[in-house]
Amino acid sequence: MPIGVIANCLGIIIGGIAGSFIGPRLTESFKTNLNLVFGACAMTMGISSISLMKNMPAVILSVILGTIIGLIIHLGNLTQKMGMGMEKIISKIIPGQSKKDAEYQSVLVTAIVLFCASGTGIYGSITAGMTGDHSILLAKTVLDLATALIFACILGVVTCVIAVPQFIIFMVLFLLAGAIYPFCTETMICDFKACGGVLLVATGFRMMKVKEFPIADMIPAMVLVMPLSHLWVTYVLPFVS
Repeated sequence: MPIGVIANCLGIIIGGIAGSFIGPRLTESFKTNLNLVFGACAMTMGISSISLMKNMPAVILSVILGTIIGLIIHLGNLTQKMGMGMEKIISKIIPGQSKKDAEYQSVLVTAIVLFCASGTGIYGSITAGMTGDHSILLAKTVLDLATALIFACILGVVTCVIAVPQFIIFMVLFLLAGAIYPFCTETMICDFKACGGVLLVATGFRMMKVKEFPIADMIPAMVLVMPLSHLWVTYVLPFVS
């Protein structure tokens, strides 16, 4: 049973619903300060993951090439359009939900990437599918529930809908874990988590509104990092060590 995946999605739904009701009662100062704390938490998780890195060149190259690919195919714009499409559906169901300002769209993209494409979530889904260990996803659920509550203060009920693409992505990884995991070495997994950590640090900066990193465009790095880590260890290191 994909207990961790289901729990993570329910955490976002519960947090989204709670935030939609509580949001209007919270002051802007309270929401801003709490969002800064969640940004710091995201960066802390990212730094913790980066510390596991085994092959820095492979991880850095993955982030650079992945971002270039994302920018070329306009993945960030596609993610934003997907998010706004979700918002339009919700606005038809619940009048008064529609918002079009740039800040709203930026927050929506940040939420989608944070919930659906974090290294912790992807790795946790693969681990749960292969070993039955749901602890990583359950830990992520705690943070996501609180984060969804704050996002919902800005996004409204549309926050809950983000659980749908998250469930699809995590379930696909959960089901394919048996085919993926046997080909992963410990080094590849550590570099994968480190790459996810870079995205989490960038997400933290974005949540705190320090710098608008193109997080969605950086997602392809998560696909490249394991192959590049393997190629680095197999073909490059023997010549330089």
